[in-house]
Amino acid sequence: MPAAAHIHSAADARRLARRRLPWMVFDYIDGAAGGETGAERNRRELDKMTLSPRILRDVSNRSLATTLFGADAERPFGIAPMGMCNLSGSGADLMLARLAARYKVPHGVSTVASTPLEEIIEVAQGHAWFQIYFSGDGTGTFKLVERARQAGYQTLVLTVDVPEVGRRPRELRHGFKMPFRIGPRQFVDFALHPRWSLAALFKGKPQMANFDMPGYEFDRTESRARADWETLARMRDVWPGKLVVKGVLNLEDAVALKSKGVDGIQVSSHGARQLESAPSPFALLPQMRQAVGPGFPLFFDSGLRSGEDALKALLSGADFTFFGRILQFAIAAGGEEGLNRLWDILSEEMSIAMAQIGLCDLQNLPDPKS
Repeated sequence: MPAAAHIHSAADARRLARRRLPWMVFDYIDGAAGGETGAERNRRELDKMTLSPRILRDVSNRSLATTLFGADAERPFGIAPMGMCNLSGSGADLMLARLAARYKVPHGVSTVASTPLEEIIEVAQGHAWFQIYFSGDGTGTFKLVERARQAGYQTLVLTVDVPEVGRRPRELRHGFKMPFRIGPRQFVDFALHPRWSLAALFKGKPQMANFDMPGYEFDRTESRARADWETLARMRDVWPGKLVVKGVLNLEDAVALKSKGVDGIQVSSHGARQLESAPSPFALLPQMRQAVGPGFPLFFDSGLRSGEDALKALLSGADFTFFGRILQFAIAAGGEEGLNRLWDILSEEMSIAMAQIGLCDLQNLPDPKS
């Protein structure tokens, strides 16, 4: 039986990935800041929300389609930007790009993707958003922004919640570093996970592919603390397309961003990977919607583990949602077949939940408790 057939939920994908990936790679993908209580807090908030079943409504014809910045999307969820995805499986970036093209949803392409940004948007057939960090003095940052523009990206996602890289003890214990380096401990780890190691050896170790520009060598630990509102204004001036700001957990900041001309806000705690004591982004979502008003594009990621979770986020005020690490787990567990299977499961989970609460589509969503 193929490995993908054993995936029936995101939890199954994670369990299989944990078995197949080297410890340092699994903990890099799975880990959160500090003692990881931030991730637990967000999970509790998601679990706390209940949905009210409704009966005797004809829900035989249901649609998961929506619109995003005026374009049709076949699902109300996309792919969050994730660094070094090819660690989960050789060619993961392009697997995700093909998925995005098939369902017309955005593939968030990380600054630290392990495949060139130009190749990803081509395979995604234009369904890709480029995620950018401001780092150092910004020279390299704006070079990458211009490169993304020339490659045809229409949406730029400025991630603002990493002024300094958060401490994630699980990956630190394994000596995880980018660029990827192999020492004695890592060698032993890889030897104990031969399937992953042989594939990586055959394809070549994953690299950060977007830093082959003259005079720009990326340093993951380089401070990003210089970014300020003037940086945002400069980014708005140079970027002709849609500008989304990701990593917003403060209502005053959200209102200010709207006033500065950004096109959308992504409520996110970076998967609880940066500040352990940050509030639950899911708990803040209804307040964010109230703060920015009913018509402003509001997106959500962080901690979503099922289609039902994503539906809860939509009911709480999000216009669109993004899945992250569980997609990498599916790739690690069963390759592209595993990814496609989990995507189908997420879709089915959402569709079933919609039927249970009497919804046929995602337009004019009701209050979840009505």
